[in-house]
Amino acid sequence: MPATSSLRDDAMRIWRAGVDAVRAGKLLERETQVAGRTLRIGDFETSLDAVGRITVVGGGKAAAGMAVGLETALGPQLIAEKHLAGCLNVPEGTVEPTTAIHLHVGRPAGVNEPRPEGVEGARQMLRDVSSLGPSDLCICLLSGGGSALLPAPAAGVSLADMIAITKLLAASGATIDQLNCVRRQLSDIKGGGLARACTAGTLVTVIISDVLGDPLKTIASGPTVECNEGPTAALDTLANLGLSDHPDAAPIVAYLKNQQGHAGHLKSAGPACDVHHVILANNATAVDAAGMEAERLGYNHAMICASESEGPAEDVGRHLAQMAQTMRNQPGPNCLITGGEPTVVLAPRELRGMGGRNQQLVLAALAELGDCHRIALLSGGTDGEDGPTDAAGAVIDEQVAAAAQQERLDQTDYLARNDAYSFFEPLDGLIKTGPTGTNVCDVRVVVVEQS
Repeated sequence: MPATSSLRDDAMRIWRAGVDAVRAGKLLERETQVAGRTLRIGDFETSLDAVGRITVVGGGKAAAGMAVGLETALGPQLIAEKHLAGCLNVPEGTVEPTTAIHLHVGRPAGVNEPRPEGVEGARQMLRDVSSLGPSDLCICLLSGGGSALLPAPAAGVSLADMIAITKLLAASGATIDQLNCVRRQLSDIKGGGLARACTAGTLVTVIISDVLGDPLKTIASGPTVECNEGPTAALDTLANLGLSDHPDAAPIVAYLKNQQGHAGHLKSAGPACDVHHVILANNATAVDAAGMEAERLGYNHAMICASESEGPAEDVGRHLAQMAQTMRNQPGPNCLITGGEPTVVLAPRELRGMGGRNQQLVLAALAELGDCHRIALLSGGTDGEDGPTDAAGAVIDEQVAAAAQQERLDQTDYLARNDAYSFFEPLDGLIKTGPTGTNVCDVRVVVVEQS
């Protein structure tokens, strides 16, 4: 039996344990070690005697914490000796005090799209890495949200067109792989652009991954990963999503076709520096830590971590609801923890409400469960942000289900309009954490009381 009486409280404690395990500052401080004259970051190792300067670049929702953790691990003596410097693009509201690394606000809070201030920071990074020498070490810190925070539009691409195509892809239910396939072709920094600009002897990219399966070219659109897909891959992606003839896509389609016609369109010139990649944490890290907390609370838990995009959030929510009913009514695990990242196809703009993929998932689960008898189910983004809202996700239990019935809320209508936020807000069903300073996709928790 569970160690505590409230299923909802337990589900929240389990979810928070998963998020806490991937807090960026703790990860970098733990995984960065200085032993004598040797620097280790994860499985990367270098002699400090061979390193001149250390310059740090990158960005993401976890970048501020990563910078603090790195500076703490290096210590003031090494920071001074190696003239540590650099710039990271971070979201508004996540800036923390640093000694040598400048944290540049690359976008407002809750606006997960390219912005002019992000372009300013990205261009500065390209200048910084191109000024390094063969004895210098460049450390690139990347985390979820890095694609939007590191915009550097290629010649012939306007920031407005980049924003428009990003919104269009997201509204069409594009997976992160599809979204970043297009982004890579529109940028001077993505798709290996940062590595090609880097003149340091060594470039090590340290990653907190928000992409299932950890494909390096997709995380933050792969600024240090050489990618020779070319514009044809991006055009194919737009065609597969039915967007080739959409008016908002017209400037980007024209640009890609123009690039396609150039004989030298492939980015074949690889980086001159020695490039390494270190993944410090991912979705599985959070799911494992959540499982440890469930065990500590007395649950018999099962864990599943997706390795690729899961498809519609509504389907995932209904499936979790069905598994919850089975767990409640049969012997076996009484807690299920899953990780992943589903997609949402948005309703037309004139009908659309407010929500995010996690809230949509939980609302679909509620529609399947009904009264939620002896069941609590939640889904939350580990970054504390779910769509364009101030919620990380949503949680349901018997109390939320009863309140929804009392208010006579039509779940089908709210689902169809992507208005889960408005559904859950008056029911005390939203999870609000504020920005967590990390991002490893989503974690879902189901706990049941068995008869």
